Amino acid sequence: MTTPVATDLSALPTLSSQLNELDEAQLNGFADAAIALITQATAVPELQELRVQLTGKKSSLTSWSKQMGQLDADDKKTYGGWLHQVRSRISQALSEQQQQLEIAALNAKLAKESIDITLPARGGQKGHLHPVTMITQRMQQFFVQAGFNVATGPEVESDYYNFEALNIPSHHPARAMHDTFYFDAHYLLRTHTSPVQIRTMEQSAPPIRIICPGRVYRNDSDQTHSPMFHQLEGLMVTESSTFAELKGLISEFLQAFFGKELTVRFRPSFFPFTEPSAEVDILDDNGKWLEVMGCGMVHPQVLTNCGIDSDKYTGFAFGMGIERFAMLYYGIDDLRLFFQNDVRFLQQFG
Repeated sequence: MTTPVATDLSALPTLSSQLNELDEAQLNGFADAAIALITQATAVPELQELRVQLTGKKSSLTSWSKQMGQLDADDKKTYGGWLHQVRSRISQALSEQQQQLEIAALNAKLAKESIDITLPARGGQKGHLHPVTMITQRMQQFFVQAGFNVATGPEVESDYYNFEALNIPSHHPARAMHDTFYFDAHYLLRTHTSPVQIRTMEQSAPPIRIICPGRVYRNDSDQTHSPMFHQLEGLMVTESSTFAELKGLISEFLQAFFGKELTVRFRPSFFPFTEPSAEVDILDDNGKWLEVMGCGMVHPQVLTNCGIDSDKYTGFAFGMGIERFAMLYYGIDDLRLFFQNDVRFLQQFG
């Protein structure tokens, strides 16, 4: 709460309280004395107190103004002009002095709070890559060194590239495994990065060696699933691709990624776009099998759909969830931590 500032008005001339007993010179003298007091104010609170004393409800100016109704027409015109001039001069002086005091206060504050820019900077925290990005780069490094190129494609896909070309027609039961975000009957958010493989095979002649990292979308959310997540899929099409070559590549990748010797097994499975197909498991430190990815030989019909002679060329494909590998690599048991942007969690990966 601001403490009232005492003001000394003794410097003001003593004038009659009756307006009709004053002349222009007396009123101007009053204004001169008031302005002198105003210019002597050294702080805004002091100036505000002066404003009240000089122009407030109990001031001489207000008292004189109230007497205007008692004067005849000629005196109203004369005394009204004098009072208006006095009030204007005092109000202008108050405004100018307040502006000067505020500028002086600001300059004093700036001088007090000035910063020496020659001082050493404070230590700042450096940003770093998100753990999902780091895992993606770790995966890509292996496959790029193995001769694969990185391919990308649109996240909004047509039904043809996401399903039809991959040997999943509209009546195929495999569609029930995809909780898909549809825009309309023809376009959707891709449920896997396999459409990138289709587009690559349509646009490039074998041999083809690509990996396709990227965001994918499925309508599923819990401790181990997210509506948006990341996949890395791979494709190799040559005249001599074999399942044995696929097994060797995947086994080498898993050993290199986790940085240790692993027991790996391939279980027969089913995917519409590969034949034969397999799920890949690794044996963890507790003696339990963990499913980590799927793979298989590219279905001949998929090659044909892309304009590749399935009698001359064979291929294999594989796919894995990047968050799944990140959880295994870092020992994280809740997928949602990757998307909550909790700084306490992310700082651990700096």
